[in-house]
Amino acid sequence: MTRASSGNHVMFRYLIAASLLAAMLPGAAAFALTSKDKMATCKFGADDQKLQGPARKTFIKNCMANKDDPRGSPVGTPPPAAGGIPPAQH
Repeated sequence: MTRASSGNHVMFRYLIAASLLAAMLPGAAAFALTSKDKMATCKFGADDQKLQGPARKTFIKNCMANKDDPRGSPVGTPPPAAGGIPPAQH
């Protein structure tokens, strides 16, 4: 077997691997957490931070809603104005 034909076999293997990966990606949603699993994860986070009372309830509520990002709004995003009306642009 020549070196050129050996390279073709390697490329063919990469092509097969890429095709299999592309075929499996649509099924990735099947790996999503159930709400029961998510609640267990959120409770673990609250326990880890030793939260109690209202702070624990708020943490779990935000965690379940995926609003537990401590980083806040993305850079350049102004905070919402009071009353839900955006500030006037000049």
